[in-house]
Amino acid sequence: MMDQGRQVFAVDLLERYAAKGRGVITCMAAGNDVIVLGTSKGWVIRHDFGVGDSYDIDLSAGRPGEQSIHRVFVDPGGSHCIATIVGSGGADTFYTHAKWTKPRILSRLKGLVVNAVAWNRQQITEASTREVILGTDNGHLYEISVDEKDKREKYITPLFELAELPEAIMGLQMETAILSNGTRYYVMAVTPTRLYSFTGIGSLETVFASYLDRAVHFMELPGEIPNRQVELHFFIKQRRAVHFAWLSGAGIYHGGLNFGAQHSSPNGDENFVENKALLDYTTWSNGAEVVKPSSMAVSEFHFLLLIGNKVKVVNRISEQIIEELQFDQASDSSSRGIIGLCSDATAGLFYAYDQNSIFQVSVNDEGQDMWKVYLDMKEYAAALANSRDPLQRDQVYLVQAEAAFTSRDFLRAASFYAKINYILSFEEITLKFISVNEQASADALRTFLLRKLDNLAKDDKCQITMISTWVTELYLDKINRLLLEDDTALENRNSEYQSIIKEFRAFLCDCKDVLDEVTTMRLLESCGRVEELVYFASLKEQYEIVVHYYIQQGEAKKALEVLRKPAVPIDLQYKFAPDLITLDAYETVESWMASNNLNPRKLIPAMMRYSSEPHAKNETHEVIKYLEFCVHRLHNEDPGIHNLLLSLYAKQEDDSSLLRFLQCKFGKGRENGPDFFYDPKYALRLCLKEKRMRACVHIYSMMSMHEEAVALALQVDPELAMAEADKVEDDEDLRKKLWLMVAKHVIEQEKGTKRENIRKAIAFLKETDGLLKIEDILPFFPDFALIDDFKEAICSSLEDYNRQIEQLKQEMNDATHGADNIRNDISALAQRYAVIDRDEECGVCRRKILAVGGDYRMARGYTAVGPMAPFYVFPCGHAFHAHCLIAHVTRCTNESQAEYILDLQKQLTLLGSEARRESNGGMTDESITSINPADKLRSQLDDAVASECPFCGDLMIREISLPFILPEEAQQVTSWEIKPQNLGNQRSFSLPV
Repeated sequence: MMDQGRQVFAVDLLERYAAKGRGVITCMAAGNDVIVLGTSKGWVIRHDFGVGDSYDIDLSAGRPGEQSIHRVFVDPGGSHCIATIVGSGGADTFYTHAKWTKPRILSRLKGLVVNAVAWNRQQITEASTREVILGTDNGHLYEISVDEKDKREKYITPLFELAELPEAIMGLQMETAILSNGTRYYVMAVTPTRLYSFTGIGSLETVFASYLDRAVHFMELPGEIPNRQVELHFFIKQRRAVHFAWLSGAGIYHGGLNFGAQHSSPNGDENFVENKALLDYTTWSNGAEVVKPSSMAVSEFHFLLLIGNKVKVVNRISEQIIEELQFDQASDSSSRGIIGLCSDATAGLFYAYDQNSIFQVSVNDEGQDMWKVYLDMKEYAAALANSRDPLQRDQVYLVQAEAAFTSRDFLRAASFYAKINYILSFEEITLKFISVNEQASADALRTFLLRKLDNLAKDDKCQITMISTWVTELYLDKINRLLLEDDTALENRNSEYQSIIKEFRAFLCDCKDVLDEVTTMRLLESCGRVEELVYFASLKEQYEIVVHYYIQQGEAKKALEVLRKPAVPIDLQYKFAPDLITLDAYETVESWMASNNLNPRKLIPAMMRYSSEPHAKNETHEVIKYLEFCVHRLHNEDPGIHNLLLSLYAKQEDDSSLLRFLQCKFGKGRENGPDFFYDPKYALRLCLKEKRMRACVHIYSMMSMHEEAVALALQVDPELAMAEADKVEDDEDLRKKLWLMVAKHVIEQEKGTKRENIRKAIAFLKETDGLLKIEDILPFFPDFALIDDFKEAICSSLEDYNRQIEQLKQEMNDATHGADNIRNDISALAQRYAVIDRDEECGVCRRKILAVGGDYRMARGYTAVGPMAPFYVFPCGHAFHAHCLIAHVTRCTNESQAEYILDLQKQLTLLGSEARRESNGGMTDESITSINPADKLRSQLDDAVASECPFCGDLMIREISLPFILPEEAQQVTSWEIKPQNLGNQRSFSLPV
């Protein structure tokens, strides 16, 4: 019921003397805060309450007799007005615009009484009416259009005539919808007994012309209405009609309007009316005489009915009267009472009028209590749609929940209870379900808790966790009950058990982040739900539990799939490797090979476990396959991996794989890297234990233990021993010793005749490529062997020695001849001299070499011979003063060499000073010949500065790479830079040509 203490509709006097003495008010229309009145003296009075202006128009001017305005109509924007005046001279219809001062008569409608007008609300503008439909007293429909700038109508076209039952058209409404293929028109028209509906695409003329060939859809409701005031109203919301009401003699026929849908009626016509209903006038009469309303207005949820001198407000949904509105009338107008009602859809206001006054009926939030109305009528969806706050919605949900609970529809009740947040506590609701003590209520409780989880905010972490845990327990209880009730539940995939398992797993997946891990796992374990425990563990990334379960089930492939997930810690791979390789070696090794982040060393325990078990001869050894992958493909350098692979090769019957492995150089191509990564001592010990002698020979050789290698190879194969002996290349004595070991073995092992043995021994000597001689192997023969058997070999050996002696003699003669030549060259070198031109210049200072004078500085450590300064002459012809050459070489050579030259000079100077002091400045032959250290130092200085010509030797070649300008000369270069001058102040002269 509506709130009785709140006034929804209120009446206020808007204008006491609205007719301005132009007669009494006969009709009224409103739109956009504009009210247009028609009076009994033929005047149209326009009140614009938006701008506070009004003016009068006299339509009776020039017409004889009394004239009265029959009807006035104004568009929703308040700009266009149509009025019909009736008098003794007949009827005329006028059009006027808000900007006009004079009306325009619609001459083609002369003599026709216009009772109704339908405006095109969607397309009408202030400047143009667009399509307007007029309904007349004789049952005709006309289309009219007026542009304000033309000052006259564009056209007036007849549209339709009610031929079957000619009655006056009392009300008209029109709506349009823009479609992809044109404009669809919806038109409703009422007569005193019928409501007609028209619809079609195209122009209005096309739409109504189509009804010449088909039946018109109508609803007939016979009955009388006071003053024959049949009315048709559309309620407009956001410029679109949403429902209609027809004030007929039988009652108020009303319903919704859906212009988007196209519902086909039985006769093939499209009907746009929905949820039709008839409000009988006897509904609120309470057994008294039925008084029919004389006028009506329609709001969103109510009908305003003018009954007598009062307006009764009837709720459109509950059909109950909620209010009665009284009017404060003046004494002179109370005799006739309220004449009629009208509405302003644009402003959302309603008006009532009597002969002189206008009353405004305002609405105060009429939808506030509509949720209660819908709730009382059990229209719950509408009640929720009209609820304004959570408390109202809770009351709607509560009523639905209680109704479902009473009817024992517990699941439905649970879904509604879960939506209640305020008026009923969580504990009260759960206790209601627990108190029933039935399986259905337990399911409903679970449903309620699940819905409650969906509605809880993320911040309620504690409550979410508790409810989720409770739901888990209820699911487990349900699963166990189903197993007890149905023995075939496990095998039947379509059973309720299977569906609840799927639902439970989905719940675990959704709530994995809010469920307490320890508590949930304990619950699952206590109920024996191992599969769900594993599923939840995988959700919580407790992969150890998951893998352990799969291994127990013998499903190695699934366990490996879990371990391959990126989020799984790599340590689990190593932990479960022994179990997995025992369970399925092939899949495990394939998984290892597919992983690129495993450390093979940590898999050695698993591989050792697999290798310790017996395997069939033809079975692929998976560990060997993996180790070969690590060594050859991954280039693993771990000695443990190489040692393990070597040990597995050693235990195979065929040693070819072992030998190939030993011969591989895994570190080849690496600088300073080893050729192999296994432990050779361990490999040797293992091969000796497994009696892999060829492998031992190879290892001995690799360890440079050639004597042991050859000794062991002789026990296996002499050919192998020969190959091993031949490997030694850098030690001739050792190589000969190894061959002697082979020779001794070969001679001692021969079992043929003596002559044949000697012949084989001689053939063996040829295989050594001259390394062994006959005399080397003679000691291996018995003492009583006849020399005749060695005659050929001994003669051949003696001839070889003879050739070697002759070769040595020739080499000695050549050496003697070479020594003589060297002595002759040394003697000639002592007599060598050079001729210098007297004008020859020093290559450094460009002064003459043979010049005499005191201008030349004596080089330190040198003694002048005669008046000339000491100098150097080179075979190429360049000559230099001694001090110039020393300075040049010191400057151009590297720092260490320059320091060495300067140090030699310093030592020579010191020795020269001491010698002069001892002789008091005089030089004797004895003193000169005794200066051996000075001569030695001078020789070293000569070698340092004059070993080659500075202009023709390496010193000059190295200077090619030096820059022309040295770093220390940068300042001097800068001083030569040409800088731009300011040319602004310079004069320019023109030169005559």
